[in-house]
Amino acid sequence: MTKQDRAVRTRLALIRSAAAQFEAHGYVRAGLARISAGAGVSSGALHFHFADKAAVAEAVEDAAARALREAAVRGHVGDGCALQRLVDVTHHVARLLCADVVVRAGLRLNVEGAAGRVRDLRREWRECVQGLLAEAERRGELAAGVTPQRTSAVVLAATTGIEVLAREDHEWLARPSLTDLWQLLLPCLAAPRLAGVVDPAGSGPAESGPAESGPESGPAGSALAESGPMGGQAVGGQPVEGQPAGSDPLGRGPVVRDGQAEAGRAGLALR
Repeated sequence: MTKQDRAVRTRLALIRSAAAQFEAHGYVRAGLARISAGAGVSSGALHFHFADKAAVAEAVEDAAARALREAAVRGHVGDGCALQRLVDVTHHVARLLCADVVVRAGLRLNVEGAAGRVRDLRREWRECVQGLLAEAERRGELAAGVTPQRTSAVVLAATTGIEVLAREDHEWLARPSLTDLWQLLLPCLAAPRLAGVVDPAGSGPAESGPAESGPESGPAGSALAESGPMGGQAVGGQPVEGQPAGSDPLGRGPVVRDGQAEAGRAGLALR
């Protein structure tokens, strides 16, 4: 391993160790000695990479911002159903939060304003949600009387609430919790032609979160090595004009109905 490689790995380890301390104790109570010890390096090595605790916190926020921005990019890529992409991106962000301590700590630090609030991660999430709902309106995917402005307020409140609750109990980020949310919202939001078509559990495969055992594990760990956000894959197929009866408005072919999924659950599971 070259000296440069070792330096990169040390920096990644310090950021991940700092994230664990910030998540557990908050910015004020997190100590540099514990951060360096958690990374398995000396205090001198920490100060070689970061001038002070504020610089470490800013690096954690930067990594979290890149991972969240990548999730937003994934939601906007492709011509498939915008509502389905909105559902999918909420599930993807939940997986990020569940899998990666850097993303969780970055959001906490951003709320606390620990690194000077040079960015607003919640604003970026708000713009992602608003953009997808505006696209859904243009494509005729929203029910009559449903507006992107009022709907985005509900979605933002719900997803932010889940993120806050998950700080004490990560089960709030589990796929069934968000599925419950969308089973409750979609019948009110989606145009009749999309009834039973938009999947509240997300259209992508269930991704298991990576273990947080090493400095490069987790989505934000990967983002640390990137210079910018990466484009995701398109979700769903091309919309088809004038589909025959029984076809999928998302352009995925014949619809196979699932009675249990269509019935849905009555509301959010109460804890």
